[in-house]
Order: sequence, then C-alpha cells, then structure tokens
Amino acid sequence: MHELSIRNLSKSFAGSPALADVSLDLRGGEIHALMGENGAGKSTLIRILAGVETADALELEKDGRRLPLANAKNAYDAGFRFIHQELNIVPQLSAAENILLGLPYPSRFGIAVNWKELNTRARNALSRLGIDHIEPARQAARFNTGDQMLIKIASCLVDAEGMTADLYVFDEPTAALTGEESEKLFRVIAGLKESGAAVLYVSHRINEVMRLCDRVTVLRDGRNALTAPISRTGKEEIIIAMTGRSVEDMYPPRSRAIGAAVAYAASGVSTKEVSGLEFELRAGEILGVAGLANAGQSGVLRTVMGLSEPRQGRLECLSGAAPKSPSEAWKSGIAYIPRERRGEGLMLQMPVRDNAVLPHLDTLRRLAFLADRRGEQAMAHKTSEYVRLKAAGLSQPAYQLSGGNQQKVLFARALGKTPSILVLDEPTRGVDIGAKYDIYALVRELSEAGCAVVMTSTDLSETLGMCDRVLLMRDGAQQAIVDAAGLTPADLLRRIYAS
Repeated sequence: MHELSIRNLSKSFAGSPALADVSLDLRGGEIHALMGENGAGKSTLIRILAGVETADALELEKDGRRLPLANAKNAYDAGFRFIHQELNIVPQLSAAENILLGLPYPSRFGIAVNWKELNTRARNALSRLGIDHIEPARQAARFNTGDQMLIKIASCLVDAEGMTADLYVFDEPTAALTGEESEKLFRVIAGLKESGAAVLYVSHRINEVMRLCDRVTVLRDGRNALTAPISRTGKEEIIIAMTGRSVEDMYPPRSRAIGAAVAYAASGVSTKEVSGLEFELRAGEILGVAGLANAGQSGVLRTVMGLSEPRQGRLECLSGAAPKSPSEAWKSGIAYIPRERRGEGLMLQMPVRDNAVLPHLDTLRRLAFLADRRGEQAMAHKTSEYVRLKAAGLSQPAYQLSGGNQQKVLFARALGKTPSILVLDEPTRGVDIGAKYDIYALVRELSEAGCAVVMTSTDLSETLGMCDRVLLMRDGAQQAIVDAAGLTPADLLRRIYAS
C-alpha cells in the first residue's frame, strides 16, 4: 500500500503565513481526518496538494520517492483525486458530461461524441455509489444540491484509461447530503479504504470523523495542533486542539420564556410546494422543520418568505397580512439566510460592505436616488462587529473569506434591521465548530430578545439542541409538531420515518 509523506509545508499570502511547517502522513488503506477552524489552513493545504497553489516550502514523497507538485497535472498524474466543498457543477451540461468533465469523451470514429457510451460510463460511476435515481442524460441544473454533490463525487470515481488513483481527498462532502445519502457515501469511502487507497477526509462534523476515520490531524493557525489515532482521542481533545478552548456545551440554553405574541401563523395552508400547514410561531420561539430528503422543508421556508402563495388557507404575519414576495418580507422584518451562501446569498466579487447592506438599500439613500455610502459603511461596520466577522476590512471581497466568515456576512445582512422573524436554511452548513458556536450563540441571543426563528438542518443534534419545537414534513405535507425537549436524535429520526 502507498504512503504519502508531507513535510515542512509552508505558504504565506502577502507576508501572512497560512501554513507554517506543517507535516502530514497519509497511508494506503486508512482514512485520515483533517480538521480545524475556518482559516486554520485546511483549504490552502488542499489547494497545494491539488496543484492549484504553489507552496513556499514543501517536501513531498510517495513511497519514499520525491514527487513534483507544480501544477494540477502533476497532482493528477500522482494519483490524487479531489471532491471539493463548493459545488463546481456546470449546470447547462448533463450529469454524465459533468461526471466525465476533464476527460476525453468517448467518440465515434474520433469525430462525434458517443453519447450512449458516455452515459454508460457515468451510470457505472454512479452505481459505485449505490445511486440509481440520477439519470445521466438529465441536465445538472435540474438536480437538487444533494444530487449535484453526488454527481461531483461520482466524477472522482472515473479515471482516464490506464490511470489509477491512490489518494482521495473529500472536503466537507456531506455538507449538502441527507443522512441516507451520507450513508451511501460512507460505504463508498470504506470501499476505497478496503481497496488500499489513502483517504483524506476534511470535515467539521466530529461525529462523522469519530465514526469513519482511523487517524486525525488538527490544524490551528496554520500549524499542527494534534495528530492522533481516533481510538486514542476524544471529541473534547479535538475541540480543544481546534479552538484552544473547551466547549462544554455547544448549544446555549434558553434562559427566557417564549413570548405569548404570535409572530407568524399558518391555518390550513397549501401552496404548489407544500400542503396542510397548520402552526403558530411565537415571538422568541425557535421552530425547526425536519423530514426526509425533499420532504418539503424548503417549501415551508419559501412560504414564510413570500415565494409561494397559498392556494388555500390563511397566512398571518405579525398580526397583519403575510408578505407576497421576498422584498415585502425583508421590509416587514423577516430576514433570510439561504442554504447555498455562494450560489444564493453572496455576490462573491463584491466587498463585505455591499453584501451586508444589500436588502436595506431602500433605506440607505440620499435625495431618494443617491447611495448613502456613509450610512452603508456604518451599518456594515456595526453588524459585522456584532457577528464577530473576521475580515481584512469591509472592502475585502467576499470570495476571499473563509466559509464561516462568509456565513457571518449573511447574518450581518440579516441584522441590518433588527428582524422580527429569522428564516434559516442550514445555517451552519460547512462552517467550523468555533463559527458554529458563534452562530448558535447569536441565534439564541436574537430569540431571547423576542425574534422568532424558523430553521432547517440535516443535523438532528443541531435541530434538537437549538429548537423548541420541530415541525415534521413528509411528501410535502405537514405531519406533526413535536416538542424538542427530552428527544434524542434517534427519537426524532424514528418520528420522521413514522410521520
């Protein structure tokens, strides 16, 4: 079995060290976890291994022989394959075209693409994941986020003729997947391990790491903080290595009773996406929305945001008419954090300031048509400090921020006007444990101040840790509402399947 040795890896940007003398050993037949807070250096390390960034210093050996690593071709020729955190799907192409993207497409007589063979090769790659519901010829844009991630993972399992992979790097692969989809992925990763490949598994989800991995390496501030066998370490030790502090309780407890006032109410509501909505969301309450994949969770949030008009039933918001569009929702005090921060939330090339004030521009004007740059700066400064944003400044482009800080920009946007209702779709997806705690504390503080919160999360521990009640959805219809107190994730999962 192969062994990859990384020694003395260092990289600086504009004189600021991102990695400093980092060492890492990756062994065939082993799953090695790489953990650390956002900004710890994980992404830089992965980009260097992929040949996208050039290290300032690096000693790289495979089975005792030095390896060149100057570009992406060197990485591919060395047998390195990557599943990155962000979806790099070409939406206009089919699933099969995305799966074989970067490889020569099979052709007829060297002229026309052999579409039948292309789809067959893609279907074979998907079958290795145990997936049979993705039609290779279907346009990628028509699949949901979880299926798009599975398409990217399948692309990692297709190689050019004569090429073999020795190292698979998975960067937050389950962030967009349901529990069932994640289980399929775990079986594939276990199969790669059994085949003798080395697997580098990057994740913020400690439970996944403890279950799946053999060893763990933690980076903090660009340096090695911990390397240990999983069998000889625990969650608390890993958290301390990542953050430098002990996190005794991830979920801040409620210290103030939920208010009596109703912030939002649905009575017998059906839309084109969901049916049978019957609930009251009270001031200060945190209501979770849970179910199996595509059970209607997003449809509930879209209804609250005014994106789905009722076909029957009645909606009330803050004792008035419910908004009929997102712009009306924002104006009426409903703020929204989308699931896909890069694809749905942020203008990546624009600075932090412009992203933070985007839905509030109508109130930040002079003479009805001139932008109030001073007001925008003041609002962005106040809210970014409140959410503890780590950035070089308000002029820094959003794409340069870590995932956790990009998420905090969206929270800063939501707090431009103190919201009465906060709508959260997977609010901690793809952020590190330190940023998660900051987000949990922020959401709890808003709820204690009387802000009503409705949220979805594929992490059942997060749902139970943060929510007061959970609305259960199945096949687009509301099935029940249960109190979160006293429930375990296993209890909630049983109720989801039973609903």
